[in-house]
Amino acid sequence: MAIFAHCAALTINAVKLPRDLRPRALATADKLAEAVALDMTGYWRPTVRTYLGRVTKARILEAVREAVSTEAADRIADMKKPDMAEAAEQLLAATDWLPALMRTPQVAQQDVAQSVADAATDGPAKAYANAAE
Repeated sequence: MAIFAHCAALTINAVKLPRDLRPRALATADKLAEAVALDMTGYWRPTVRTYLGRVTKARILEAVREAVSTEAADRIADMKKPDMAEAAEQLLAATDWLPALMRTPQVAQQDVAQSVADAATDGPAKAYANAAE
């Protein structure tokens, strides 16, 4: 499985660029992310360097509203962008917030969790059959 994961990682490119006309490639990457229940909350945090410093003030406030509260967003709304981004980084650090592009639907994660539980009770042969599907 580790070799399969390594090969897949070398061949999949899900980077979304403004003028990129690869809708099938991005749809395939989305399907793969759903199939493996990709959860980026364990690997990525919104920081000034990785996200907050690159988006508009409106997006920063939207993220804080969504992850923390409307009151928290209102407290930082009058700040200049660099200060707002740093304050938002502090507020978002304790949350599992992700931008919409990095989210995987919850339904897929629940289905995979169920199939993993089924595979554990059905034995190795059934697990390999499920993985092949």
